[in-house]
Amino acid sequence: MIANNATLVIQTRGKGTYEITQEIEDFVKKSSVKIGTVTVFVKHTSASLVIMENADPSARRDLEEYFERLVPERTPWFTHTQEGVDDMPSHIRMALTRTCEVIPIVAGKMTLGTWQGIFLFEHRRAPHQRSIVLMVMGE
Repeated sequence: MIANNATLVIQTRGKGTYEITQEIEDFVKKSSVKIGTVTVFVKHTSASLVIMENADPSARRDLEEYFERLVPERTPWFTHTQEGVDDMPSHIRMALTRTCEVIPIVAGKMTLGTWQGIFLFEHRRAPHQRSIVLMVMGE
């Protein structure tokens, strides 16, 4: 059994999706695991992870716009606003998505579909430094 971990640090420029597939693929390759899983976990309450189409950027723009409309800023009944109008909406957007993904590894590679990529989904307006923990386990 092989188990390895690492932390990716991603600097965001504010709201949006940031593809991290290649960094995770590199980590899996270095691990020497041929069959197993890689767990990807974001350590924040105002950012999340999504597996999304990575071929056409308009799919991600549509996702981002959908969340803007689903959980709008300046909602008058939000009380958790100490860090600004995007504070509570960012937490709700995180809760509606995921903070952890587990991807199978077969023949030393993640088994993502043809058009799938792994993205950090930043929900805050301001740039942030985000920590993503990777754990690979297998043989």
